[in-house]
Amino acid sequence: MARRTKQQWKDMSAGGRAGVITMGAFDLALKILAWRDLARRPASQVRGSKFGWFLGTFVNTLGPIGYFLFGRKRPEISPTHY
Repeated sequence: MARRTKQQWKDMSAGGRAGVITMGAFDLALKILAWRDLARRPASQVRGSKFGWFLGTFVNTLGPIGYFLFGRKRPEISPTHY
């Protein structure tokens, strides 16, 4: 079986470096937005534990995406607001 070697930063192309930086910035921005939303949103508007979702945001990029898709409750719209 062939051994796989890790690619080092200095060996990457300029496009590869730009891709890594872009994805890292995207991931960090999602995490910050999720943390900010969790801090400001009342616990009654979060499905499950706020602390659990906070920990879940550390799971790759899928954690914050999962929080935004499944962790927040939709605001209830009363019929008198027409």
